[in-house]
Amino acid sequence: MTSTYRVPLIALVIVVVDQVTKVWAEFALTLGQPVPVVGELLQLRLVYNPGAAFSLGTGYTWIFTVFAIAISSVIVWKMHLVTNALWKLSAGLILGGALGNLVDRLTNEPGFAVGHVVDFLELPRWPVFNVADMGVFFGAVTAMWLAYRNIPYGNEMEVES
Repeated sequence: MTSTYRVPLIALVIVVVDQVTKVWAEFALTLGQPVPVVGELLQLRLVYNPGAAFSLGTGYTWIFTVFAIAISSVIVWKMHLVTNALWKLSAGLILGGALGNLVDRLTNEPGFAVGHVVDFLELPRWPVFNVADMGVFFGAVTAMWLAYRNIPYGNEMEVES
């Protein structure tokens, strides 16, 4: 497989795992009721989030929909320029996370573009989150680390792996 497909493949894996786990959570969990997995360190708790991370901006769900579409579009538009494998990983994680939560915003209640995101993973003193959120988080952390290290995302002299 050529490296051209790495970003969309990583994104696809994140979206599929995210959506499958959300369907499972809605089927297996009771809204708001914690289910300990590793004591209080990791619990499952089904919630519907109309906002962004930390439930910020709950009255502006449509803005997060527009933002997810914009971020996803830029990544898809520019991904052909990325030759570094870690930058591809970062882009794929962010794209998959954005698309995973975008599916919820477009298809869940209360309606198109304002749907609530399914969250179900809970850590102590941390908001409830999902697989898509993990993709965005780890993709962003990777991008920040790469930028801090001044690692270029593309280089014509670089041999693609």
